[in-house]
Amino acid sequence: MNVPKDLNSYVRVLKMASTPSREEFSQIAKIAGAGILLVGVMGFIIALVMGFLPA
Repeated sequence: MNVPKDLNSYVRVLKMASTPSREEFSQIAKIAGAGILLVGVMGFIIALVMGFLPA
């Protein structure tokens, strides 16, 4: 493991990174929220189906 080379890569990535604008953040938050909601609904439906199936 070449520590100086790795640190240089990390610093380069951090320099290229920027904070998202308010619009970008809002869009990302909406998409992430929709994904979480979708997974939750799917889990709820699976739980309902498993509740109705005989053991």
